[in-house]
Parts: sequence; C-alpha cells; structure tokens
Amino acid sequence: MPGALVAAPEAPASDVPAPDAPTSDDPTSDASAPDAPPALAPAAVAVAAVAVAEKPLAAPARTTRQRDWYPYLLALALFAAYTAISVLRFRRMETLSWDLGIFEQAVRAYAHLQAPVADLKGPGALVLGDHFSPVTALLAPAYRLFPSPVTLLVAQAALFALSAIPVTRAATRLLGRAPGLAIGVGYGLSWGVQRAVDFDFHEIAFAVPLIAFSLEAILRQRWRTALFCALPLVLVKEDLGVTVAALAVIVALRARRVSPRTVPYAIGAAAFGVAATLLTLTVLIPAFNTTGAYDYWTKVGGDSTLTAAVDVKLFTLAWLLIPTTGLLALRSPLLLAAAPTLGWRFLSADDHYWSTEWHYSAVLMPVLALALVDAVDISRRSPRMWLRAYAIRLPACVATAAVALTTTLPLSALTESATYRKSAQVRQAEALLDGIPDDATVEANIGPISRLTSRCRVFWITGAEGETPDFIALDNRDGQYRNPVGYAKHLHPDARYSVAGTGGGYIVLKRRV
Repeated sequence: MPGALVAAPEAPASDVPAPDAPTSDDPTSDASAPDAPPALAPAAVAVAAVAVAEKPLAAPARTTRQRDWYPYLLALALFAAYTAISVLRFRRMETLSWDLGIFEQAVRAYAHLQAPVADLKGPGALVLGDHFSPVTALLAPAYRLFPSPVTLLVAQAALFALSAIPVTRAATRLLGRAPGLAIGVGYGLSWGVQRAVDFDFHEIAFAVPLIAFSLEAILRQRWRTALFCALPLVLVKEDLGVTVAALAVIVALRARRVSPRTVPYAIGAAAFGVAATLLTLTVLIPAFNTTGAYDYWTKVGGDSTLTAAVDVKLFTLAWLLIPTTGLLALRSPLLLAAAPTLGWRFLSADDHYWSTEWHYSAVLMPVLALALVDAVDISRRSPRMWLRAYAIRLPACVATAAVALTTTLPLSALTESATYRKSAQVRQAEALLDGIPDDATVEANIGPISRLTSRCRVFWITGAEGETPDFIALDNRDGQYRNPVGYAKHLHPDARYSVAGTGGGYIVLKRRV
C-alpha cells in the first residue's frame, strides 16, 4: 500500500455528520531453563498513554514537517510481544490446531514453485479448494530462506503489529498524541487481536492491516488510497469481497459531498467486491476442490440460524462494542465495515463462529478502533455537554480496559517465567520426532504436525485415504491410544506397524516392510 505508510500533507478534515446524527492440547511445562524477564513493553506504553489521556481533547496541532514516531514505536513493542507469545507457544509444543500445519504445507509448496497442496486436508488436496487465500504466497520468499513454521508465526506478528500504525496514526492526527496513543494501545492489546496471535497462523493476518489502512485513508479523505487498500482483500479470503463492498460504500457516503467524482469509482469497487465473492464461491473454489463444490455451504443453516443461541451472539456483540469502544463507535458509519463478517458468523450453523474465541474477531478490531476515533471526533463537537465529556475521557478508558483485560488474555503469559521454559517432556518429544527422516510420509494428530510439515509429507490422522504412510506419529499425553499398534492396524489393515519409539508422551510407529 504505497503512500499509506508515509506521512504526507494533511487533507482537509472529513465532512462531519451533524450532531446527534460498532481444539486444543493441554499445555505442559516444566522447570528446565532459567527464568526469563517479563515482557511488559505494551503495558508500559499503556500506562504512559492512560496517564496523559485524561486531558481534554483540544484540537490537535497539525503539522506537515514533523513525523510522530509514537505509532511506529508502539508497533515495534507490539511486534515483540506478539512474536514472543506465539513463538514461545510453539517452542513449548502447545500448538492449538492443525491450521499452522495446513498453511505451512501451502506456503512450502509456493516456496518451491509448486501447486499449493495441503495433504492435511486430504492427499493431494489443493488448499485453494478449501479457502481462497492466494495472498499467502507472499510468504514464500521468506519461507524459502527460513523453512520453518516459526516464519509464519513471525510474519503474522509483523502484520498484526503493522495494523497498529494506521490506527494510532489516525487517532493521533484527529484527537491529539495522548488520546491517540491511548487508542493505539487499546487496539494493540484488544482481545480480538490477542486471541488471533495466540491461535497459530491464519490468512486473516493479511486482512487486518489492509482494513486498517483503508479506514485510515477514509478518515484522511484519501479516497483512492482507501479503495486500493481494500481491493486486495479479495485475495485474502473468499468472504472478504463483501467487506471490500462495505468499505467502498463508506467511501461513497463520505465522499459524496466533498468529492462527487469519487462516488462512481466507489460503486464500481463495491460491485467488484461482491462479484469477486460470488465468483470465488461458485467457480474458483469448486474448480480447485476435488468434490467440485464449496465445502462450507453446509455450515449455513436454515431459517432459525440467526436466532439460534441469541445469548451467545449478544454476549459477543457486547464484548465487541463495550470494552473496545464504550458503545460510542455506534455513532460512526465506519462501523458498517464490520457488518459482513458479523453477518456470516451469526448466520452460520457452526457455533465456533458465534463466540469470542479463536481468531474470528481479529478483522473486526481495526474497524472498531477507527470507528471509535471517528465517533470521538464527531462527539466532541456535540452541543450535549455529557456526550462531549464522555468522548473526551473514552480513549483513556479504552486503554485502561485493554490493560486490565490483558491480565486474563494471552499476553499476560509474558509475565510468567514458565512461559520461557522448555520442559524435559518437550525435549524428549522433539528428539523422538527428529528421528523421522526427511521426506518421509507421516500420519499424525495435532501435536506432531507442525514439527514435521517443514520436511515431511504429513497427513491428518484417519485422513490418509489411498496412502500407506511410512510413520504414524501420535500425541498420546492423554492416554487415548492404549493400543497404538492395534490402532495402526485399524487405520491400515494391509500394513504392519511397530513402535519405533516413545518419549514425552508421544509415540512413533514405523511401517514394517
């Protein structure tokens, strides 16, 4: 997104609406390494921001010659924290799902100029037939240099941290340095971002900064930049074309008075977003899928889906709007950009999408943060004294809430010495898996997957149809596989397996020839 990262002369203030017009394994750890110091950089920035953000929101001084480095320093602190939490989790072998392995298989294929096959989804399965995320090919050069799942985790941390720059920059430009930094801290420590950082790797890491830069450009009345930042979302995931349309509609609404010539382009971008989603769901994904269909249609339920588990959905809405925006974001039209994601999540029959868990709320966080910035800017001009006072104090409240909630969220682990330790059990499991030769075929459950996908062909346990793998690797810390040889016989009746080794609660079986 050229131009989005460079300070430039300020555009005229945007038109302001008239007053009164948002499957895991149990962790294990042991004391086998010295304690590491807690990483409190984001919290330290938060305390400083909150301390000064209570000051009234005077009109910020707008200069064109001096760059404010605080957004970039905050992003660096967040990058360090995000990287630490995700890489240390991987180091402790506490991977939460098979997703990291699936994405690594696809990126590894891109890095070797091959079709993006993810054998974990089925032998020879093209990942583009599952979710349409060709944007992950951008990670191929880095992965070719550093072939490890850690490369994906670091890249994700960098992308999430990058998104804090436009959020904080827009906030400081419109509201002043102290309130802007407070909102940046609140965003960087928001529960939606923290949960996504902690949950392996996902393609939406690319969407978060794109949405943030697009909304920042809208607030600066840089209409073309806003549209150009939004358009690549169609390459991130199949549903995000509708988000492109929502962003384009916001551009049309905000530009209709100050730049009428922009409106047709915005309408065209909206049409492109909707068309891209329809094309992807009905043509592209089925073309790459072995069944010739989009597998996730089955997750869209009947007429009662929207009203199912209303309490859970209302709870999620409350968490989205109250601690992150104090409900004030409801006064901003920028909140429209959240509608597509919330729509498909709440219409789905899959209850995983309804709650605040996992990574599904990450793409909503920049929308909420920048809608709050817009709403505070609007509300501080209100003739209602109580609303002006509320808007003035809200950035500090948001930062305070984010810091307080962090004590129960993933980043709080950075203050615990156990986070930095690798247990003896983990070392034993690593040594066992290292004994599997490169380029071997392996059938595995969650635990071993991400330790093997960089050098082996890995299938999901029970998902190696038509293949007889050389090895079967199992995380058996819960004692589920009481008779691993018999289980291997059940999976592959025509093959004979024997136990090649055990260690750290893991079992490796080798096919006997």
